[in-house]
Amino acid sequence: MIDFGFGAKIVSDLKINFEIASFLTSAPNIAHMHMPADVGYEIAFAGRSNAGKSSALNTITRQKGLARTSKTPGRTQLINIFELDPQRRLIDLPGYGFAKVPLDMKIKWQKSLGEYLQSRQCLRGLVIMMDIRHPLKDLDVNMIRWAIESDLPVLGLLTKCDKLKSGARKAAVLKARKDCEQYGGDITIQAFSSLKVIGKAEAEKVMSAWLQPDAELVDLTEVIDEEVVDGDSE
Repeated sequence: MIDFGFGAKIVSDLKINFEIASFLTSAPNIAHMHMPADVGYEIAFAGRSNAGKSSALNTITRQKGLARTSKTPGRTQLINIFELDPQRRLIDLPGYGFAKVPLDMKIKWQKSLGEYLQSRQCLRGLVIMMDIRHPLKDLDVNMIRWAIESDLPVLGLLTKCDKLKSGARKAAVLKARKDCEQYGGDITIQAFSSLKVIGKAEAEKVMSAWLQPDAELVDLTEVIDEEVVDGDSE
């Protein structure tokens, strides 16, 4: 099933407050002693090293310095864990595909990322950041395919959408949604801007669903509207 952003299913009885996120620890891999136990609920953030991943995390949590940002893409070298409560965490994974680093270091990052995605049992969903001007590159598609094969939902945030005018922004979102139909699975695509705080509320609704305990789900068809396409809500 493709989720076009309008039919996201979210549990209504527990609102997740992303603003209380705090840095817990960093780890080079899932076997490291600093890695929290594989229990509870985790959402992983992934994306190319120039896609604005850290900025998106800071925007969603309303904390400018939670995830470190840099003018040099590819600075996230470890698995960074942010805690919402003892059972819920946000995971900032190493960026992929762009960083100008030695090959052996890039291989090390890729191994760390792959181990987490393949082995972490408490992972509930994957947020993939893609620059709205050139989304769905090969590595992005590989991540989406992996998530679908692992029966995980995907939230694709088309970042830096403030760089496009409204018409071009809407067209880019609709095209990305259409392109994702071929992959099947539970995929939500929406516009997002850290600079203008566009798409934050819609992204939070989707992620809140993933962090819910087992409970009855409700259909939010009437709640998530065309603002997800246009990216005009804050």
